Amino acid sequence: MVEVSWGNRLRLPPMLTVRQLPRGWLAGALVASALFAAGVALFSSNPLHQLWGAWAACSYAAAAGVAMAWRSRIGVDVALGVIVCGAILVPLVWMAWHGEGQPEVNVVVRSASLLIHHGTPYEAPNVLAKTTDPNAYNPYLPVMAVFGLPQALFGGNAITDPRVWFGVVFIVVFAFALRVGGARDYLRWAVLMTASPIIAFELAVGGTDVPMVAFMCLGFAFLWRPGGELAAGLALGIASSMKATCWPALAVALVLLVVRDGKRAALRFCATALAVMVVCVGPFVLTGARSLVKNTILFPLGLAHVQSAAASPLIGHLIAQTGHVGHDIVVGLLILTGVAIAASLVVWPPRDVPAAMWRLVLGLSLMFVLAPSTRFGYFIYPAALVGWLLICQAGRRQDIKPAPPPPVALARRG
Repeated sequence: MVEVSWGNRLRLPPMLTVRQLPRGWLAGALVASALFAAGVALFSSNPLHQLWGAWAACSYAAAAGVAMAWRSRIGVDVALGVIVCGAILVPLVWMAWHGEGQPEVNVVVRSASLLIHHGTPYEAPNVLAKTTDPNAYNPYLPVMAVFGLPQALFGGNAITDPRVWFGVVFIVVFAFALRVGGARDYLRWAVLMTASPIIAFELAVGGTDVPMVAFMCLGFAFLWRPGGELAAGLALGIASSMKATCWPALAVALVLLVVRDGKRAALRFCATALAVMVVCVGPFVLTGARSLVKNTILFPLGLAHVQSAAASPLIGHLIAQTGHVGHDIVVGLLILTGVAIAASLVVWPPRDVPAAMWRLVLGLSLMFVLAPSTRFGYFIYPAALVGWLLICQAGRRQDIKPAPPPPVALARRG
């Protein structure tokens, strides 16, 4: 037990690496994952979800057995290998090989093809006005098209599929975010998080939100370091150039820096993030602002003449389905929620990274619950952000050295 004494004593548990996790905890988490995957396989009406659920349920259950039966440390590594293969590699490679995936995968590839041939990842407004296909819209910002370039250039196969590159970028950036954030055993934690249902399900069938989550974690990891505002601005600028969903992270990070480090640090962060977005998004604003707005703002808000296929029985979607009035109510609720979160940042600003992360998690969760076009899969953001934060906090606590006992205590011991 580590004791830290600054007036009051704070008792911190010893840091646990993945190999040091109690086997009962690890096996229990794997069994819970297996039950979740089995539920997906049994109750989802989507064949791709069913395929992932069947493979993942078997792999999680097998890994739980390995973790309990193989008590040496290498047993944990074997369990990790089992879930990586069963929950990610096998279903993802099979789907990629057969050209199967959720519509957003094809949207990314199509945006890359448009970028190559027409200099923009977006269809023109006159083309969109004539279509009834929601997949003709591209709700992502320009950087997302980069992941579709391999398939657009070299054709579809198991290597060029965007999901492969989503996964590669996620595990590399997320592992780096864990290391920068102070996590111990960061490579195994990154593998465990990637193979968990939080990431693996999304990655195997669609994957578009996965790299953005990793860059958001990296941005806040740099904010834990003195003078890390430039690197944080770079990471969050990249994330915010993939999808507007990441924009709230910019606001939360900016307020944190103003309160904690002062206006100069906040200005450096803001200038860096904006510079990245100007470079990545600016050219498409200048050459096709109407297309950009229609694809990335109006369509996700349900204000285009074609409605998004994203639908889950959450409050915002259910209200929006009642008609035009219901849709207007949902948009109004989203605006009020944004104003309320912004007001909370002013009245009760976060003063450290954990407080900022929890505020971001709350804001994103409310946004997903109230969005007119939403999926349960969007909750990958708050779930992954919380996972990253808890792992890093455990590692950072280990760095806190115990305070020496006061002289009176030493005299008594003598």
